[in-house]
Amino acid sequence: MKRVLTIVLGLTCLAVNAQKKWSLRACVDYATEHNLQVIQNEYSKQAQDLNLKIAKKNYLPSISANMGNTVSFGQTSFGTGSLRNDRFSNSANLGADILVFNYGRLEKTVRKTEFDVEASQYDIETIKNDISLQIAQQYLTTLLNKEIVKISKAAVENAQKQYDRSKITTEIGTTAQTVLAEAEAGLAREKQNLKTAEINVGRSLFALAQLLQLQEYKDFDVEDVDIPDQLAPQLKGVDEVLATAYENQPQIKAAESRIKSAEAQTEINKTAFWPTVTASVGIGTFYNNLLNTNITGRDEFGNLVYERNYFGQYKDNFGQQAAVSLNIPIFNKGITKLQVEQSRLNENIAKVTLQQQKQVIRENVQKAQFDVDANYEIYVSALQAEKSTKLALDFADKSYAAGRSTIYDVNIARNNYANAQGSVAQAKYNYVFSLKLLNFYAGIPLSL
Repeated sequence: MKRVLTIVLGLTCLAVNAQKKWSLRACVDYATEHNLQVIQNEYSKQAQDLNLKIAKKNYLPSISANMGNTVSFGQTSFGTGSLRNDRFSNSANLGADILVFNYGRLEKTVRKTEFDVEASQYDIETIKNDISLQIAQQYLTTLLNKEIVKISKAAVENAQKQYDRSKITTEIGTTAQTVLAEAEAGLAREKQNLKTAEINVGRSLFALAQLLQLQEYKDFDVEDVDIPDQLAPQLKGVDEVLATAYENQPQIKAAESRIKSAEAQTEINKTAFWPTVTASVGIGTFYNNLLNTNITGRDEFGNLVYERNYFGQYKDNFGQQAAVSLNIPIFNKGITKLQVEQSRLNENIAKVTLQQQKQVIRENVQKAQFDVDANYEIYVSALQAEKSTKLALDFADKSYAAGRSTIYDVNIARNNYANAQGSVAQAKYNYVFSLKLLNFYAGIPLSL
């Protein structure tokens, strides 16, 4: 019983997932979360975060401990002769050193790394924006194809009515057999157009699923969005949109952060001209054992002196030390100077990159504005053409019913009206996408 219930629940979950229809927001959120390029750049961002942590850790002192053991056998030089020197020695040391002065190199390194972290984050946002725009365009293409399917279905219904009417009039002898043949051919053409439109919907859904990188795409579908037929023109100007885009677009911010990073690197390289002051402290002790004797000598009274044990020597030989060192650069083959010049070149490259990014943004905004204006005019013209062809189709139907025109005239009028409807749908969705694109640069999130 439990197994049957599990299977039923599993099938229910599959049915729910199959019935799910994706909104544009859901598509964008899923793509920006699961896209491999986004994930790869997030790892790069994490690497930069670790670099920042490493840079900040350099403020702390370095502490190290070591212990060494040495064994030696044989003769050793002693004046004009030699003596036997079989010896075991052990030493232990603990030391710490800290950078006292390096002309702010640590602070400048931290600041540079912070700019690198910023740039990495903006890179992620740039990729997400690019993916979002691709998703939005393909989503609208899918909606357009669905709209064309509706138009094709209406055309099939009209053609079917025309065929049914022609069949009746032909059977009673009021119209010729050619009329029925043309009506049948017209119905077949409309069914073919409907099938093509349905295939185009499947193709656009497959393309959208590919953008989302979905493994299962056969049951994938999008929400039916009601886009009004009467669309208002865009009122914002290019200069206003550009000002917002320059301020908000992540690729601009990333380029600005990389300029600051390059400038910070120049300051880091300059610190190599200055002295470095390092302080260190340490403690240590050692133990010696003569392997061939335990006598180390005689005291002032002539008595033999014997080696102390391990812990006794460690206690007697314990010592401390402290030091301050100054490292003054004098000549390093001119490498530091060349490194400063190199970093200044990188500053110029970063500044040119910023100008390139601004140029790309400007071109995209201007193109989007041009497309908005042009697509709106096309949309208005398409609406007018649709009204005219609808009126012509109505006249053709009435004229055919009255026997003053042929079925060929009706089919031509119906084809013209279907083409006009398709042109309106195409113009509407082209205008909506160009408007969404322009609004996106103006700082308005993508939505339908």
